[in-house]
Amino acid sequence: MTETEISGQPLPQSGGLARHLGLFGTTMAVMGGIIGAGIFINPYLVAERVHTSALILSAWIAGGVIALLGGFIYAELASRLPVVGGQYAYLRDALHPGVAFLYGWVLLLVIQTGGMAAVAVTFARYFLELTRWQVNDSVIAAAALALLTAINCLGVRAGSRVQSVMTLTAIAAIGMLEAVSFLRGGTSLISWRPLLDQPPSVHLAIAFGSAMTPVLFAYGGWHTSSFLSGEIRDPRKTLPRGLVLGVLGVIAVYSSVNFVYVRALGPTGLAAATTPASAVMRALLGPRGGALIAAGIAFSAFGFLAQSFLTAPRVYFAMAEDRIFFRSVAWIDPRTHVPVIAILLQGVWAIVIALSGTYAQVVNYVVAMDSLFFGLTAVCLLVMRRRAALASAPAIEYRVPGHPWTTLLFIAAEWIVVASTFAHDPIRSLIGLGIAAAGLPAYYLWRAKNKGATES
Repeated sequence: MTETEISGQPLPQSGGLARHLGLFGTTMAVMGGIIGAGIFINPYLVAERVHTSALILSAWIAGGVIALLGGFIYAELASRLPVVGGQYAYLRDALHPGVAFLYGWVLLLVIQTGGMAAVAVTFARYFLELTRWQVNDSVIAAAALALLTAINCLGVRAGSRVQSVMTLTAIAAIGMLEAVSFLRGGTSLISWRPLLDQPPSVHLAIAFGSAMTPVLFAYGGWHTSSFLSGEIRDPRKTLPRGLVLGVLGVIAVYSSVNFVYVRALGPTGLAAATTPASAVMRALLGPRGGALIAAGIAFSAFGFLAQSFLTAPRVYFAMAEDRIFFRSVAWIDPRTHVPVIAILLQGVWAIVIALSGTYAQVVNYVVAMDSLFFGLTAVCLLVMRRRAALASAPAIEYRVPGHPWTTLLFIAAEWIVVASTFAHDPIRSLIGLGIAAAGLPAYYLWRAKNKGATES
């Protein structure tokens, strides 16, 4: 995100290559927004929760389908309401400003910072694979977050080229892993019998739903496609096609790399491998192979983390402009042109989260709240469609295929994941819900303060 985007102003007409994106560029942008660090750790969490090859691979395919449906929905929302704030604006205009505030509140205190903490832990685990330091991974994660917070406050941040290098590094690491596995791999440990690890039941459904939590975390980023509509050629045709191709490409990448994990380690071995990519490469090429893949993944995770620091301030800015958040959060340093207060808030709280819980708990923390608001945002589409029909509004350029059934399916899938996450890890999930609930009195206090200031 550039400084002009953060300030809430439209991009200059001469800015960025994004305004010239065609189908290939849009597809790569969608893939780059999804592929990150989660695919290199989260597979072990999935294997911990479902225990057969079929269930593990099915979870990754199902996660891709959910991401695809979500991308369709956000593409139409962006067409209907192309304003700064994205998801915050949809919730504000379709449901209630209080709901939008809660999203921004949870984004700052749980979703954004929790996601940053989880990516930092990914970096830390693969960094420790390289260095063999006897240090807790949460300490390394906190140190990385502190370093990047300081760098960003000074105005030194990664550019779009670094983001591209990071994405290509992640894809190259996956490609190298898959090539070595199929060229040097031994006997396959995949077994298609039994298909299920227990008879069909509510307990199995809950287990599969909890396995979807780390899957959806790894697929996180599909919703950023909603911000591409004004920056590509012929968005009516290009955005939906690029979105479909991009998400299908990620489904292929994620499914194939998990096939490699299960083939090399088996479901039980995968569940025990907290750094599965290194485990596979060590088994195939020895210590040097493990070190090589760990270096690529650590670099990828650190680059992805560096880029994540300035994505959420557009929501905080929208909240500040609505006068329901600290005005200081929207302050931009005139010398460095970065929102220092917002960055410090994110960085410090991300460090607290990284130090306070294990990786799995952080993921549960984030996805429970993220999926809750994804479902609510999809409800916004139902509301906007209804309003448009009553007002006889002109047709828009893009509409979700299969609506309302695909939209309802997405809502149900996201909220089933929320319920399963609460059932699997009620303490952490309730903490996240408690943080969200704490935003209600904060919202009414800010609204009352703003009302009083207006009247005076």
